[in-house]
Amino acid sequence: MLAVAFIFIVAAIAVKYGKMYNLIAGYNTMSPAEKAKVNIEAIATLFRNVFFSMAAVLIVSEILIRYFVWPELGEYVQIPALLTGILWLLIRSNSKKYRYDK
Repeated sequence: MLAVAFIFIVAAIAVKYGKMYNLIAGYNTMSPAEKAKVNIEAIATLFRNVFFSMAAVLIVSEILIRYFVWPELGEYVQIPALLTGILWLLIRSNSKKYRYDK
């Protein structure tokens, strides 16, 4: 799971600071007119925050798994953290909060 956490960190940096917005699913297929209606900077910040949060949970839980030799912790913490983060991204990024045509 440390590799997944590293991928989240790299993706967060790429989207927010590298302005690689085409990594966001759906944004890369929008027409220029549709892209103009989206506050992509705010969405990139959302992605950065959620990706960093998921990576932090994965790293801390991996340390706890190895320290306490408790492999079930991955099922109790890591998988729900990933599912919650993904659902949060889907729901929040598609909300009207990130659109200019409210």
